[in-house]
Amino acid sequence: MVGHSVAAVRSETAPVRRVDAALFAFALFVSAFLLFALEPFVAKSMLPRLGGTPMVWNTCVVFFQAALLVGYFAAHLTTRPGLPRSVGWLYPALIVGAMIFLPLSFPRLPAADDPPAVWLLGELVRVAAIPTIALSMSAPALQAWFSRTRLHGAEDPYFLYAASNAGSLLALLAYPTIIEPSLGLQPQARVWAAGFVVLAVLVGACVVITRRYSQHPLAADDISLPTAIAPAQRVRWITLAFIPSSLMLGVTTYISTDIAAVPLIWVVPLALYLATFVIAFGQRARRQAAPAAERRVPLLATMVAVFMASNAVLPIQFDIPLHLAAFTAVALMCHGRLAAERPSAKHLTEFYLLVSFGGMMGGLFNTLIAPLVFNRVAEYPLILVAACAVPALYARGESKTRHPWGPALAGPSAGPSVRDFAYTAAIALAAAVVNVVLLRDNVEAAQLRVVALGAVGLVVFSQTRHAMRFAMMIAAMLLASAVTQRAYTTVLKAERTFFGTYRVSLDRGDKFYALYHGTTVHGLQAVDPSKRDEPLVYYHRSGPFGQAFERLPRLRDASDIAVIGLGVGSLGAYARPSQRWVFFEIDPAVERIARDQRYFHFLESCGSRCAVVLGDARLTLGRFDRRFDAIVLDAFSSDSIPLHLLTREALDMYLQHLKPGGLLLFHVSNRYLRLGPALARVVQDRGLVSVEQEQPVSDADAEAGKSASDWVVASSDADAISLLASDSHWKAVTAPTQMRLWTDDYSNILSVLKFLN
Repeated sequence: MVGHSVAAVRSETAPVRRVDAALFAFALFVSAFLLFALEPFVAKSMLPRLGGTPMVWNTCVVFFQAALLVGYFAAHLTTRPGLPRSVGWLYPALIVGAMIFLPLSFPRLPAADDPPAVWLLGELVRVAAIPTIALSMSAPALQAWFSRTRLHGAEDPYFLYAASNAGSLLALLAYPTIIEPSLGLQPQARVWAAGFVVLAVLVGACVVITRRYSQHPLAADDISLPTAIAPAQRVRWITLAFIPSSLMLGVTTYISTDIAAVPLIWVVPLALYLATFVIAFGQRARRQAAPAAERRVPLLATMVAVFMASNAVLPIQFDIPLHLAAFTAVALMCHGRLAAERPSAKHLTEFYLLVSFGGMMGGLFNTLIAPLVFNRVAEYPLILVAACAVPALYARGESKTRHPWGPALAGPSAGPSVRDFAYTAAIALAAAVVNVVLLRDNVEAAQLRVVALGAVGLVVFSQTRHAMRFAMMIAAMLLASAVTQRAYTTVLKAERTFFGTYRVSLDRGDKFYALYHGTTVHGLQAVDPSKRDEPLVYYHRSGPFGQAFERLPRLRDASDIAVIGLGVGSLGAYARPSQRWVFFEIDPAVERIARDQRYFHFLESCGSRCAVVLGDARLTLGRFDRRFDAIVLDAFSSDSIPLHLLTREALDMYLQHLKPGGLLLFHVSNRYLRLGPALARVVQDRGLVSVEQEQPVSDADAEAGKSASDWVVASSDADAISLLASDSHWKAVTAPTQMRLWTDDYSNILSVLKFLN
């Protein structure tokens, strides 16, 4: 048999055992399903403990990426040839050992001074590290086992990777549509534990098959030596994994910040991310799908860049699909190139290890590095530019290779030319001029900015056959727009924390100091000292809250009032001398901003009547020993209300700290969600009565610092809100009979999206 390849030996001796190959594929499918059903389960369990911020999901993703890297590294070490046989038992031993942690639960609560990200990672390591690492080992370990058998397909086991990603994808699709609506968190944990036991049985069966059909030892002359992997290729693998991982988290943060931090929003980008892996590593689809996606990256990236540069707000039904389409095209481009470069089975575990490392670095960049380096969400456009440069960077290592977007580029020494820099400078100048001329904050100016920057974008798009030039021009348009917008709008302070990005600026003709969280204004105060104690935006005196305070004796004459969410302390302007107001705020940065007397004075004017308690309200209010006449829910993360503050369990906690017949006031303003019906369902379940007012404002009122707002007032005593119930501006709140009660275990964003209902 001298001179025959390993594949030839297999073709002569391998039994046709497709059933055994299918068993390996099924074991990988189950393992991946469990791993990616665990991810949203863990994040949803942790969400109420950390204020419902989107960073809970991002931090959980980093943990799972790190666990995946550890699992792949362990698989790489334990499947290397020449090691003692006992080392190969590490993976089955971990599967068995992980069972002592089942069913998974997270009973601990963070202390007030615990750094949120550090505490969350610590809890995840304590409870879920061993099961997650054991599951993470499955893909490389089982594929390596299979590649060393004489079974059909063992010479190229990468088809099993597609089966693994199919399991991941199904789990992500099933979680928000089947698992979450059907099961609470504790039943989910028990069912998941049962699935883990099934996986252990499947792994045991794979061990038996591997030992039965292992290859016969071959002479050294019979074995083809694996091709050496160049360091540059390893860097490419890491880079191609880094870009889509980072972009996935950027898109997720972009979407969930303004809508809601919930599993449905989380899993869509992650499901698309995994779907691109399935397509790229499929044996047929990758030949057409990945190149087609790569050809569409320039158009989609240009469209996203134009709207980012113009700072325009698209309708949600157009905005989200655009960003998801651009992300999907980039991910399929990168994963398609990874699949095209996949090495022989000899380097399988190293390949997966490096891909996992790149993915984890993308997560670390977004979750831990970017918040320290940038005071705004700059990582998303930065990685988009890097994605546009991928083909150009690739071509630099290829001589006279036709670029997928156009003609052949130069050889290995090719780099940015003088012409590239000239085009880039011209685009930067054009974008800056557009933003300076059309920087006015009104609808007409915004529309003109989109049109003008769209014309700039067409020039950029015309250069897509020169990929490096194209990427540089995209970067120039984004950077020039950001710099000029910041230079010609007065940003006085900017800060970024685990809970979001904040900026203080002069607003509405420099008449007001404004606090923005993400894209949403969270408070205004007049620059004129004679007017600075007047509550504005959603809290103005003619608005729903002002009406309630003036007309309801239980609120106007209350002695103790709790407010969940501080903002700039606008509601403190209503505090009377005999009243005590307690603001519960999760982010210390918000209190620092509200007490910065260069801009805001509501807390200063309120003095000792207003106190601030730091920490998540579900925890801090729950430990409070005082009962209140009224509780005001005014917590927001950008435009999104943390949904764990609107559930049955949250309402029960409010009622425990409310005096008999006291008032609950809910600020439910939202650009995209109609939360009144869902809140009504929770309120009715506890026997309360409620009224709602959704008040628009005129253009003149908006210029005067007022904003449209939506408020719900509820009480167990109908007489307490009767003066509002008799007002035609206030409507009784009713929930559709088919609407399911929202709990900590269940919420349905689709049922309250405005454009769907």
